[in-house]
Amino acid sequence: MAHSRYDAVVAGGGHNGLVAAAYLARAGRRVLVLERLDHIGGLAVSTRAFPGVEARLSRYSYLVSLLPGKIRADLGVRVELRRRRFSSYTPAGDTGLLVDGEDAERTAASFAAVTGGTGDHEAWRRFYAMTAHVARRVAPTLLDPLPDRAALRALVGETAWRDLFERPIGEVVAERFADDTVRGVVLTDALIGTFADPAADLLANRCFLYHVIGDGTGDWNVPVGGMGALTDALADAALSAGAEIRCGAEVLAIDPGGEVTFRDSGGEHTVTGGHVLAALPPAVLARLLGETPERPEGSQLKVNMVVARLPRLRAPSVRPEEAFSGTFHVNEGAEALAAARAQAAAGRIPELPPAEMYCHSLTDPSILGAGLRESGAHTMTLFGLHMPARLFAAPGAREEALRRTLASVDTVLAEPIEDCLLRAPSGEPCVEARTPLDLEDEAGLPGGHIFHRDLSWPYAESSGDGPWGVETAHPRILLCGAGARRGGGVSGIPGHNAAMAVLLS
Repeated sequence: MAHSRYDAVVAGGGHNGLVAAAYLARAGRRVLVLERLDHIGGLAVSTRAFPGVEARLSRYSYLVSLLPGKIRADLGVRVELRRRRFSSYTPAGDTGLLVDGEDAERTAASFAAVTGGTGDHEAWRRFYAMTAHVARRVAPTLLDPLPDRAALRALVGETAWRDLFERPIGEVVAERFADDTVRGVVLTDALIGTFADPAADLLANRCFLYHVIGDGTGDWNVPVGGMGALTDALADAALSAGAEIRCGAEVLAIDPGGEVTFRDSGGEHTVTGGHVLAALPPAVLARLLGETPERPEGSQLKVNMVVARLPRLRAPSVRPEEAFSGTFHVNEGAEALAAARAQAAAGRIPELPPAEMYCHSLTDPSILGAGLRESGAHTMTLFGLHMPARLFAAPGAREEALRRTLASVDTVLAEPIEDCLLRAPSGEPCVEARTPLDLEDEAGLPGGHIFHRDLSWPYAESSGDGPWGVETAHPRILLCGAGARRGGGVSGIPGHNAAMAVLLS
């Protein structure tokens, strides 16, 4: 193709790149999106993972919390996000801790059954009233120019600032809650996709913060139609505004002056952008710029399943439809989390891997074909904690991690999960596992880090962070992926902020 010039070239067609492209194109800018894969969406896609099985799984990303309603409204994105009534269920012996968002009395009774007279239910209410306050204050700032530390501290207030921003979250949780099960439920939000010690490492605090502030409510919602429905809607918004999207176009190099070299089926080409927005991990951007990249390390095991029926529970007072429609915690008490982290830090796959499971098809049956719906089948997603990339270098490590994780699940159910798995027409069970190294191979994420690199505080820590938290050392190059400040999961926030950095400069 001939050498071409654009107002902005977006490298990467994940959800953040699509958000940036849509904002810029709506403002009348000429925008080109280059995506290496043959489809848009990055990790926010829906896939029929098992041949012959009509189930559209959100294969990598799976829930939506951080995506601001303002972005959806601004871009005219029509996708339904359904709230889950049940926040979580945590088996504990022959009973369990059920957090019911519509029945406070049932939640209180569940706390009493699990914790006795520890007062943890009242402590829970006070703690999450604090996080709700922080969410209401912090979430609106995420689409504004980057505040400094003092400004955000003034918004949050001294008590919440001390307990969520300055003291290790593990220390705060141990002080506020007495029961090991309750402590673990709280701590999981500090560890999802993050290998950290919550008793000592403020990285866990940053992870916790992003998991509780989503769009001012902290709710984790199910995208109807799967994650692919969300990114399809974002792509439609960008295309209808006039952006150009090319899939199968691998970026080979980025020059600080705005030149982008890419390769597609027609060969190598060069385009120039007034700005280049990198919806890429910072390590990938550094490599494309000819700089020395960092080496992040992801930490998770993602297991996708289709079950012929929901597994039976030990607790007779809770139905499987209730327990699995929210977050189903598996061996995630505080002591079990600490033991698994210690084993992983020593280079061993945890003996009893902590994990959490979700059944999306209970909230959104549309992701199943009619036959599966009628049969009682469901999708099941499992996210395993304390599974850093370093554990998967040895042959067979993925298979061993999967075996131990499913065995861990079995310890909290009334029957083996394997007995519930649907069989594909080939006879194979519908279960697949993805490690950090798989994400590196399949999606180009260095170290398989789902947040692209360690999460950052949502305020400026130095003058180098720039007005929007997306700036780089090169004025024409902006970072608009999850590795930007105020990045992280499926949010669109870095895409919005990179677009604003262009439009308001």
